[in-house]
Amino acid sequence: MSVVILGGNECMERRYRELCESYQCQSKIFTKPAGGLRNKLGSPDLTIFFTNTMSHKMVQGALSELKGRGTIIESCHTSSLSALRGILDKYAAQEAC
Repeated sequence: MSVVILGGNECMERRYRELCESYQCQSKIFTKPAGGLRNKLGSPDLTIFFTNTMSHKMVQGALSELKGRGTIIESCHTSSLSALRGILDKYAAQEAC
C-alpha cells in the first residue's frame, strides 16, 4: 500500500516513515508546502492530511490533484503518531486481507 502524508511536524517525519514501514506501506511525506506537488504525489492508495499543520492553499492544491484518481483521502486534525497509527490500522489492515 502506498501512502502520502501531507502536513505534520518536520521533526516527526522520520517517525511517520518508520511507522508506515512497520505496516509494510511505502510512504511519501510532505511537511512543508512544496512547489510542483502535482509531479510529486503520484497515485497513492491512501492520502492523509494533517490539517492542523497545513496551509489552506496546500490542502486545496492537493485535493484538486487527487480528484478522480480513486485515492482514499483521510483528514486528521492532530499530527500525532497515535492518530497516524489509527488511520493505518483502519486501512492497511483491510489491504492485507
